[in-house]
Amino acid sequence: MNVYIYDDFLNKSRYRRALAKVEIRLTDLGLNGKIIRLGAIKNVREVIQSEIKNGAKNIIAVGNNETVNKVVSAIMSSKSYDLFKKELLFSIIPIGDNNSIAESLGIKKSEDACNIILARRVENINIAWAGKNIFINKLELVNNGLKIEIDKKYEIELINKKNSAQIINIADKKSLNFFEKISPQDNLLNIMIDKGKDETFIASKNIKIKGLGEVILDSCLLEKTPIDIGLLQENLNIIVGKERSF
Repeated sequence: MNVYIYDDFLNKSRYRRALAKVEIRLTDLGLNGKIIRLGAIKNVREVIQSEIKNGAKNIIAVGNNETVNKVVSAIMSSKSYDLFKKELLFSIIPIGDNNSIAESLGIKKSEDACNIILARRVENINIAWAGKNIFINKLELVNNGLKIEIDKKYEIELINKKNSAQIINIADKKSLNFFEKISPQDNLLNIMIDKGKDETFIASKNIKIKGLGEVILDSCLLEKTPIDIGLLQENLNIIVGKERSF
């Protein structure tokens, strides 16, 4: 059973046309399913987890990065996930702005997403966590003298406010330096530090951001520091396109 999770911002009139095209295409491809509109729901996580218990085989997030992060978080925190993880798939239909997660998975347009769902090209990927939240693509540091502790062995301090750093699970740009070294299937997170003239690349499993500041998850969620970062024990089966970044 397909379960489509519509984010509440899709209720705006400017998205009606795009959404109508998607629904027509899904019907043409025989990909009908249950639609859940988040705008009318208070406990999103509970509803999604209930669908997993009731036998959902493919949960599709319809929206942007925030939608994806919200839905994946609900899936991975479900007590039933361990029982259904082999059969359960996750997909994305990107609509609106801020869709770097979908793009990194090779899903550039909402119409293309329908064909990609039908093709069912599946990859099993790592999901990262930061504090109480998760991220799929990356975590960005808003630098204010923060320190990055790596594997409890050493620290890197961002002294210059112009320095920037990212912790990447899936690269969202193929033009990114060290792109070929980044994979969401190697059980490692990738730290990239830009010091202006040069960049540092470090792969690690256990990371801690020290100091008072903020980090941005998947370009949509803000978290305060200090914060611990790592990978969830369980992976996620996700439907991807041919032009994915890994």
